[in-house]
Amino acid sequence: MSEANHKFVGRQVPDVTFKTRVRDESVGGDNPFRWQDLTSDELFGGKRVVVFSLPGAFTPTCSNEQCPAYERYYDEFKSLGVDDVVCLAVNDAFVMYQWKQKLGTSRIHFVPDGSGKFTRAMDMMVNKDHLGFGERSWRYSMVVNDGEIEAFFEEPGKNDTGTDSDPYEVSDPETLLGWLREHPSK
Repeated sequence: MSEANHKFVGRQVPDVTFKTRVRDESVGGDNPFRWQDLTSDELFGGKRVVVFSLPGAFTPTCSNEQCPAYERYYDEFKSLGVDDVVCLAVNDAFVMYQWKQKLGTSRIHFVPDGSGKFTRAMDMMVNKDHLGFGERSWRYSMVVNDGEIEAFFEEPGKNDTGTDSDPYEVSDPETLLGWLREHPSK
């Protein structure tokens, strides 16, 4: 099993407000959604949460491997004391909603970090201009307990050098499940 990266363990997650959209039939029309703020405290407070962050919606590894794997293992995460599984990306609420619909996921909580405030505060923002993406999140996963990071798994090679490196080795659900089995909730 991969060893957790200790540089984040024991830190509180950044205190930010995520701009989300929720379905509201009273809005009417083809886009019956309203804006709803979601704070870090609302997302993480009093809960044990698995977070996986990735470069972007609709991208190959994220769509074909990472999100479907987390959806498949959702029940196992729950059986190990996890309250929520969160997919975080530097994309806006509209893109995240459409991506979730396209993937057919129903249990993972998709959270848009459209302005990258959370990702930047986590020091996980990278420049992907060479791919036309702009600033995006480096791929990582973590376990957060009541706002405190318990375990953190960062993909190797984080860089802003314009390489096409996009490893998916330690932010996978199997790594987190192994860590959770060895560190049951208290």
